[in-house]
Amino acid sequence: MTPTARLRTRDVLPTSTGAELARALLWTELALVLLVSLGRSAVYSVVSLVAALTEPGALSEQAATLNSSVTPERPWLDLTYQLLRIGFALVPVALAGYLLVRSGTHLRDVWFRQASWGRDLGVGAALAAGVGTVGLAFYLATYALGTNLTVVAQGLDDVWWRVPVLVLAAAENALLEEFVVLGFVQVRLRQLGFGTHAAIGLAALLRGSYHLYQGLGGFVGNLVMGLLFGWLYARWGRVTPFVVTHTLLDVGAFVGYAVLAGNVSWLPTL
Repeated sequence: MTPTARLRTRDVLPTSTGAELARALLWTELALVLLVSLGRSAVYSVVSLVAALTEPGALSEQAATLNSSVTPERPWLDLTYQLLRIGFALVPVALAGYLLVRSGTHLRDVWFRQASWGRDLGVGAALAAGVGTVGLAFYLATYALGTNLTVVAQGLDDVWWRVPVLVLAAAENALLEEFVVLGFVQVRLRQLGFGTHAAIGLAALLRGSYHLYQGLGGFVGNLVMGLLFGWLYARWGRVTPFVVTHTLLDVGAFVGYAVLAGNVSWLPTL
C-alpha cells in the first residue's frame, strides 16, 4: 500500500449518521486555521495587488517590503517587536497540530513519516538549490516584464541583531507555510474527500494567493513551487524536507538582499 493510500484509508470520515456534522466541523476547522494565518494573508495580498495595479506606473516601480522595522529609532524595542511577531506567527502551527490530533490523525503519519533529519537536510538543501536558482531567474524576468513589484526582502536597519532575526524570520515562514499548507490544508482536503491532484492544486493555489502582494510573478512562481512541493509531499508524507528547503530559500533571500542590495547591478532596488 502506498503512503498516499495509507493517508486516504487511515483518516476517513465517520460513516455513521454524524458524518455530515463531522464533515462540517472539518470545514470549519480548515476555515478558522486559514483565517488566523495564511488565508488572512491571501485576502490582504489581493487587496495589496489591487492597490498596486491602480497606482500610476508599472508594478516594478513599486516596492513590496518584507521584515520591516517597527521602531527603528529604538533598536531594543524593535528587536522585541520582531521576536514577538515571529513567536505569535507560529501559533497556527500548534493549532493545526492540535486539531489534527483531536480528529484522530497521528502527526507521525502526516508530518514526520519516515523522517530522518540527516536525509531531509540533504534533500531540502538540494531542492533549495534547484528551486532557488529557477526562482531568482523567474523573479528577474517578471520584474523586467513589469509584472512584479520590486521585492525589498528586508527593511531592517543595520543593527547587530539584523542577521539573526532574518534567519529566525526565514525559519518562521518555513514552519508556518509548510506545516499549514502541506501538513494541514492538503491533509484536510484529502480527509474531506478531495482527490490527490485536487488537494495538491488547491493547496498550491493558496500558496500562490498569499504571495500576490509581490505581483503576478510572485503568484505564478509560488503556485508552481506549491505544485512541486505538494506532489512530493503526497509521495513522502513528511513536511521536514520542505521546511529545510523553505528556510534556506528565505535565508538566501533575506540575508542575501541585506548584503547585496545596492552593491550589485542585477538586483532590483528602489
